Amino acid sequence: MNPTTTTNTSDPTPAGPPAAPAGPAGAPAGRTPAQPDVLGGWTARLAAWGPPIRRLLRHRGALAGLVIVALFVGMAVFAPWLTHYDPRNGELADRLQPPSPAHILGTDYSGRDMFARLVYGARLSLEVGLITVGLALVAGTLWGAVAGYVGGWFDLFSMRVVDVMLAFPSLLLAILMIAILGPSLMNAMLAVGVVAIPNYVRLVRSVVLGVKEAEFVEAARAEGASHLAVLFRHVLPNAMAPVLVQATLGIATAILDTAGLSFLGLGADARTPEWGSMLAHSKEYFRSASWTMTYPGLAIMIVVLGFNLLGDGLRDALDPKLKR
Repeated sequence: MNPTTTTNTSDPTPAGPPAAPAGPAGAPAGRTPAQPDVLGGWTARLAAWGPPIRRLLRHRGALAGLVIVALFVGMAVFAPWLTHYDPRNGELADRLQPPSPAHILGTDYSGRDMFARLVYGARLSLEVGLITVGLALVAGTLWGAVAGYVGGWFDLFSMRVVDVMLAFPSLLLAILMIAILGPSLMNAMLAVGVVAIPNYVRLVRSVVLGVKEAEFVEAARAEGASHLAVLFRHVLPNAMAPVLVQATLGIATAILDTAGLSFLGLGADARTPEWGSMLAHSKEYFRSASWTMTYPGLAIMIVVLGFNLLGDGLRDALDPKLKR
C-alpha cells in the first residue's frame, strides 16, 4: 500500500483588508483619535442665545418695536431708491404745497419734498444713534470694567467723577459742551455720546463686581490666565446682556436728545434733513401748513417708541429672573 499524502484541498481564504495601523499610545488600534472641537466653544455660546431669542419673539411689545426699527432701518438704507427728490434743495414755486400725488407728504417752506427729507432724516438719525451709542458704549464699558475689576483708588475716583457727571441733567450738560465746542451736528453727537458714558460705567462696574469673585473666574486665575484674559474672556461677556439692553434704549435717547439740540439751534442747520431741525424751522408755519411739523414729530415719536419697546423686550428676554 502506497503511503497516503495528505493535501489541503480547501479553497484559500481571501485576503481581507489590511490591518489598520496602531494608533497613538493609549488609543485603540484602527481608530482615529478624537480631534479637539475647535468650534465647540462658539457653538455653545450661540446655542445659549436660543432661549432668549424665543422669549423675545413671544414678546408682543418687542415684536412691535422690532417691526418699527426694521422699517426705520430700511428707510435709512434704501433712501436713494425711495425718492428721487433732493432733500436739501427745492423749488420756491412749490413751497408749502399740501400733500398731493407729486409730493405725497407735501413740501416745506423752501419747496423741498417732505417725504424725501423724512427718509433721509431717518438715515441721519440712524447715524446719530449708532455713533453716539457706540462712543458711550465703548468708553463706558472699558472704564466701568477696569474700575470694577481693579478696585481701590481708581474705582473710588471713577465713581466720584461719574457722580459729578450724573449730578447735571444730561441735556444741560450737552448744551454746556456745545457752547464750548460750537454748534454743529457733529458736536451735538459728541456731546450726547459723552453725557451717556456714566450710564454704561455704572452698569458695567456693577456687573463686574458681582462676577469677578465667581468660581469660574477663580478657576481661570488658578490656571494662570492673565488679568486681561480674565477680564475680557470671562468677566466682560457676562455684562453683554445688560449692556445690549442699555444700548438699545440709548439709541432712542440719543435720537431724541439730538433732535432736541437741533430744535434749539445747537445741532443741524436748516438745510440738513434732520428731524429736530425740521421742527425748529417749520414751527412758524404750523397754522398754515401743519404737515411741515406733524410728520417730523410723528417720525421722532414712532422711532423712539420702537427702540424703547425693543429694549424692554430684550430686557425681559435676557433676564432669566423674569418669568412670564
